[in-house]
Amino acid sequence: MSRTIAVERIERLAAEAEAATADSQVERAREYVRTARAIAQRQRIGLPERFRRRTCDRCDAYLLPGRNARVRLQDGHVVVTCDCGEIARYPYRD
Repeated sequence: MSRTIAVERIERLAAEAEAATADSQVERAREYVRTARAIAQRQRIGLPERFRRRTCDRCDAYLLPGRNARVRLQDGHVVVTCDCGEIARYPYRD
């Protein structure tokens, strides 16, 4: 599998995970996230930043703010809390 095909598959899986989460098919979305991570690992490429920030590292859920994730701003960083309790912090600039 070439890198461009792998990137296209990862992008497609991210879109499918988002749609599945929106339709309340959480387990299906988790499988899409796991598959995308496996492809990236096998091809030794990084996941897109948007995809990394929209997935939970603990439970592999695709995060949709207000649905299964809480997003808050605190002292120069964004705090994303998954329903499983995992907390991710990302810096931002004013």
